Amino acid sequence: MLVETAFRSEDVPAANRFECWRELMSRAHAPMELSSDHAADFRVHQRLIELGAVSVWPGEFQPLVIRRTPKLIRQSDPEVYQLTLVLKGSGRLVLGRQEATCDAYDFHSNDSSRPSETWTGQEHTKIVGVQFPKAQLPLPRGRADQTIGRRMSAKEGVGALLAQFLTQLTSNTDQYTPDDAPRLGTVLTDLVAALFAHTLDTDTSLTPETRRRNLTLLIQAFIQQHLHDPDLTPRSIAAAHHISLSYLHRLFQDEDATVASWIRRQRLERARHNLTDPALRTAPIHSIAARWGFTHPADFSRAFRTAYGLPPSDYRHQATHSTA
Repeated sequence: MLVETAFRSEDVPAANRFECWRELMSRAHAPMELSSDHAADFRVHQRLIELGAVSVWPGEFQPLVIRRTPKLIRQSDPEVYQLTLVLKGSGRLVLGRQEATCDAYDFHSNDSSRPSETWTGQEHTKIVGVQFPKAQLPLPRGRADQTIGRRMSAKEGVGALLAQFLTQLTSNTDQYTPDDAPRLGTVLTDLVAALFAHTLDTDTSLTPETRRRNLTLLIQAFIQQHLHDPDLTPRSIAAAHHISLSYLHRLFQDEDATVASWIRRQRLERARHNLTDPALRTAPIHSIAARWGFTHPADFSRAFRTAYGLPPSDYRHQATHSTA
């Protein structure tokens, strides 16, 4: 699994909780001032997931104020950008004369080199934060700086794709290995760069390699959302993204699979998961196959056996017996 640490306020005496968390935040990110009306018995649960030079921190906490003052910046500046996905609650960020508010499923961004004040709403707040070195972002520094402090939506387009990546990543880190960490960090940084470029209404600042990776991720997300459609084909995918069929195949050369085999792999994995789900133990196998775009039961059974070594019925029986 990925390298991950966690802080839970209930593991610390009430009188020490807020100060312990403040010290943790300052060490993990940058020196900062924290204050809260709930400091006497602060409730917080935060994880820190390391992806090489990139870090991700899912957190839930009570209302507070975060300040990064000129004095603290002179004391220590890690030269990083910070991007926060708000999942629950609201907030307000002030950067000099610039002010931005954000609600659930908005992103807000910050810069460790600029004085700032952040207020969370009066309700419980749930976020996923991302921190990455400025030098690692594949955008010119001046272009990236123009996005800092601006409100960005996580409800559609590139923002929604980034939000989906973050929520899936943080929901279960057991499915990844330590060797996956730097690769996931690169993908995450590219998605952030795409969001920044989209916010500036241009992607001309992105390198061709970054644009290609971002397009591949967008296409894969599209495929995942349409696996149920039996008419999902490489040709329909290319048409939906306004690219040629040959270019679509070139994008998937780095995936160690053709487009068609990548679709089949995803469908089989969804079907396999359904076959092991106790809530679906009475569902006919052919209906599960149809749910994921397999219109011919014989084709599904043959593909499933090739992929997992057993017919679907035997795999379900074995999984049910193991669970029992």
